[in-house]
Amino acid sequence: MKIFGLGMPELLIILGVALLIFGPKHLPKLGSALGKTIKNLRDGFNSGDGMIKKNVEDTEEEQPAPKRKKKAVKRIEAASEEAESVEEETVAAS
Repeated sequence: MKIFGLGMPELLIILGVALLIFGPKHLPKLGSALGKTIKNLRDGFNSGDGMIKKNVEDTEEEQPAPKRKKKAVKRIEAASEEAESVEEETVAAS
C-alpha cells in the first residue's frame, strides 16, 4: 500500500519520529488538527471551482460590447475624403 508515494516502512518511521518529537499526549491533537486542515483545504478548493464556473456562466450571459471602428479604417476613410476634396478642387480649377 502506497500513500503519497511512500510505502508502509517509510510511514512507520515517520510516525515513530513524530511520536518522539511531540510525545504520546500531543500526537492525537496534532492528527486532529492536520485532519481539519486538510478538510478545510479540500472544501476551499471545491468552493473555488464553483465560483469559477459561476463567473464563466455570468460572463457568457453578458452582451458583448459594441465594436468600435479601428484606427486603420478611420485613416482610410479620412484619406478617401481628402482624395475626393482634392479631386473636386482639380475639377473646379480646370
